Amino acid sequence: MINFFKRKPKQYPLYWEEYEKCFEQKQPAELKDVRFVVLDTETTGFDYVHDRILSIGALTLKDKMIEVSNNLELYLEQEHFNADSIKIHGILKSEAIFRISEEEALQQLLAYLQNAVIIAHHATFDLNMINKALERNGLPKLKNLAIDTSNLYKHTLLTTNLVKKKEHYSLDELADKFDISKKDRHTAMGDAYITAIAFLKIKSRLKEKESLKLKDLVKMG
Repeated sequence: MINFFKRKPKQYPLYWEEYEKCFEQKQPAELKDVRFVVLDTETTGFDYVHDRILSIGALTLKDKMIEVSNNLELYLEQEHFNADSIKIHGILKSEAIFRISEEEALQQLLAYLQNAVIIAHHATFDLNMINKALERNGLPKLKNLAIDTSNLYKHTLLTTNLVKKKEHYSLDELADKFDISKKDRHTAMGDAYITAIAFLKIKSRLKEKESLKLKDLVKMG
């Protein structure tokens, strides 16, 4: 008997299908061959439902090199307005910046990411904001592995009776610890660059202790 009520598979746009196909390729066995994408988002606030992404900055990182020329910097059309958050990111609604729609930004981000491993500071926030944007556009969540530099940093610290590890470490704390310039702090691309340098410093410290593999970094981050 033919079931006329059987649901048809959901059709996604071509750019999502191309993104999904990237994951048919396994990650390299050697850590030095893994492609990382370090990203940051600037948003109108911290509410995943009501706030929106204002800008995205992303850099490609491979082995010990930050591919500065291979970057992605996007500004999104700003419909939601939050006067308090402007004090942090400085992105004005009336500012003469080339902006694109949320869907166009997602399309460009997915094409840039492919199956790379995502690096972000307090990654849960950035990933949740991106996943909410995907949801609004009828798309599934990101498929990429992700590593949080705040969590990863804790594995470089020794715990004693006098010194306890904090639950969270800010990007400012990591920049100060590793003597990284904060010149472009609180811009998406500036924060992505700081995070990329911090990640390389942290990875170098962890590598001194053991032979690192990607699964180790993902577990720690």
